[in-house]
Amino acid sequence: MPLSRRHLLGGTALAMAGLPRPGRAAADAITIAWPNDVTSWDPNLRYVPDVQSIFKAVFDQPIMQAPDLRLIPGLLTKWELAPDAMSMAVELRDDVRFHDGSRMTADDFRFTFFDRTRPGQGLDIVTSWRKVSDIEVVSPTRAVMRFSSAAPTAPEWMAFMGSYIVPKNYVSSVGAQEFGRKPIGTGPYRLAEYEMNSRMVLERNENYWGPKAKIGRVTIQVVKDPSARVAAIQSGQVDMTTNVPIREVARLNRVSGLVAEANPATRVILVHCRNDRGFADPRVRLAAHHAIDKAALSQAFFGGAARPLSVFATPGSPGDVPDFRFPFDIDKAKALLAEAGFGPDKPARVGFATTNGHFPGDYDIARAMVQMWKRVGIEADLQVIEYAKYFELNRGGQLPELTLYAWENATADPEIYIGYMMNPNMAFSPSKDPEIGRRTLALFDTANYEERIAGYRRLEQDAVEQGLSLPLLQSVVTVVRKRELGYEKYGNGWLLPQSMTWG
Repeated sequence: MPLSRRHLLGGTALAMAGLPRPGRAAADAITIAWPNDVTSWDPNLRYVPDVQSIFKAVFDQPIMQAPDLRLIPGLLTKWELAPDAMSMAVELRDDVRFHDGSRMTADDFRFTFFDRTRPGQGLDIVTSWRKVSDIEVVSPTRAVMRFSSAAPTAPEWMAFMGSYIVPKNYVSSVGAQEFGRKPIGTGPYRLAEYEMNSRMVLERNENYWGPKAKIGRVTIQVVKDPSARVAAIQSGQVDMTTNVPIREVARLNRVSGLVAEANPATRVILVHCRNDRGFADPRVRLAAHHAIDKAALSQAFFGGAARPLSVFATPGSPGDVPDFRFPFDIDKAKALLAEAGFGPDKPARVGFATTNGHFPGDYDIARAMVQMWKRVGIEADLQVIEYAKYFELNRGGQLPELTLYAWENATADPEIYIGYMMNPNMAFSPSKDPEIGRRTLALFDTANYEERIAGYRRLEQDAVEQGLSLPLLQSVVTVVRKRELGYEKYGNGWLLPQSMTWG
């Protein structure tokens, strides 16, 4: 099949980046084109969803997840959360060694989840484990976590971002900065080579405590441009890639030797919505939501595969409210704007940020929404930002009124969906409504599971009806691979190198 001009340009970019020549990989090696680099090799430092699959190849977590997202033992063999969620007793494996040969013990567990979570460390893990008041080391394989207030999602967080056990002695001796450059983990692979914004090479850990990876050498090429990733997989320069435009999936599926997939995941496409500046008036926020034809977005950019959402939770997940629908209603949007003093002849003006290539169709979706808003009387000034820039703006409270984003939640627990979105103490929350914030904070301390989930479902609906949450679609993860390369599909979209095999 002839390459388009776009693909030729992408192929040129890849050639300049030094990708290998086309051809089938060796049976013990694969090359993957990945959309993002790591910000650091310290897995506790920054919560970057798109690199978790890479981190999970080099590091291990106390609790892991099965492909259906059930929590299963990882470095922990047992965990027991107290009924009041004020403590959790854990037992660790006794046969785990770090890549330098040193044995993992409860001291490393305490160092990761207590010493590194003290204020002033500058690590994102400080936020997720801020409730840890102490960790008592009972023996080399047993410890008890104690919390300053109820921590009902401690087990889920043990399997989520940032919760990777790191070696106390090594980090303490070389320092956090050097550890971020030369990491040591317990995972199925060790980092062999790394060139920033270029490539990573992982080599199989032959002394791994669990099942050995089937593929010995994994080369991950950092290819940020989606059209360049398409060119790389089509030309045979790589064996797998992800986050390609949805329009390419059907076409690439017709290319001999390739398989292209769009897998539903626990990723939610949403619009971060401030409740100040040009969006201080709830009528303007609600008008912006009513004006979005989510079904049309799904059909145009995902072939109908992305399910429209009315709450910030994926269908079937604990926080879903299946009987609630927020309607697409242009007349309602116009009426709300008119009440607020706006309309097509006097538009409400807001800023709108989006990435381009971070997830399938992001820029195209943003442009379509700009036109939808323009029809009712909202003028959105669209700006494209880098994925890394989003985190910088969010932490500094500098996001515009609207930001298109794909929110990852590998656990599907509602705390990590709406809880983090509405918790006013979190950097992840662009909305700072005091009443919704108060209710969210209370749910973070609710130990009873049924009460907690019911509270989040009510919060979901109320936040949407106040224009504080603007969910769009359940996203899909696009994967294109050589037909003979197999991998295990996870409900959260992980692509784990250790699950891949030829044949």
